[in-house]
Amino acid sequence: MSAHRNIGRRLALASCAAALTAFAGQAFAQPRAPASAPASPKAGAPIDLTGYWVAVVSEDWRHRMATARKGDYESLPLNANGRRTAGDWNLDADNAANMQCKAFGVGGLIRQPGRLHVTWSDDDTLRVDFDAGTQTRLLEFASTAQPSGEKTWQGFSRAQWQRPPQAGGGPQRAQIGNNTGPIAPGGGGRGQRGGPELSPALAEGGSLKVVTTNFRAGYLRKNGVPYSESASITEYFQRLPDAANGDVYLLVITIVEDPTYLNEPFYTSTMFKREANGAKWNPTPCRTAPPPAGTQQTRAPEPLPR
Repeated sequence: MSAHRNIGRRLALASCAAALTAFAGQAFAQPRAPASAPASPKAGAPIDLTGYWVAVVSEDWRHRMATARKGDYESLPLNANGRRTAGDWNLDADNAANMQCKAFGVGGLIRQPGRLHVTWSDDDTLRVDFDAGTQTRLLEFASTAQPSGEKTWQGFSRAQWQRPPQAGGGPQRAQIGNNTGPIAPGGGGRGQRGGPELSPALAEGGSLKVVTTNFRAGYLRKNGVPYSESASITEYFQRLPDAANGDVYLLVITIVEDPTYLNEPFYTSTMFKREANGAKWNPTPCRTAPPPAGTQQTRAPEPLPR
């Protein structure tokens, strides 16, 4: 009986092996659909951010168009260390130390009046040139891209497309940090002050999330309000629904978290309007005009870009 059981087991195993071999042969004989490569960040972009954009300065005028007085920290959540450091600011000392670009680093550059030129350097890198300070930021989508050991004014920016929420269930709402709700322009990040009227459809097209690290310490504002190298800087770039007259606007939400100098996250929302071409593109070096009389030498504020 034992011999018969062994023979039966061998026959069963042989039958199974033959069946598997036949199945595998049929499977390999069937034509396979070619695997489609995932779209590159450029090809799969849910919104088009390329082109020339000019800042719409409809709020925080004295902090953006001119250099505010030392000690003017309105709407900034500075802690005691932040106030002390800002109180030590000296523009002449910055200029003498070749630190003119401290107000043009990644933490404060987006608030400078001027223009952006957004292009794709390659399929995985979005390039943003600023005429203010003649600065360039590279927004890296590829996971293989890594920061260098040297800290720079613009740091290393990791970019990721944020897809729009699912349709249905009421109005679309944008997710910005820990806050949910329609985002309106304004220095405080959520108050409507100037710019086009916003629609609940703000998030329909998606947005670009950018997290920047490896940057040098700089200024949140021209009058020496500091951020440290250990700060966390997150941005959301959103192209707003086209206006009825054909105007196109870009909204950039910036969140700076810095326990070294801030009591809480500092939110700003900055608006840009798209231009037809680069006819008004005018790169200028890093330069901060002195604050009003009484603190340092008076100088006329820079003109609003036209």
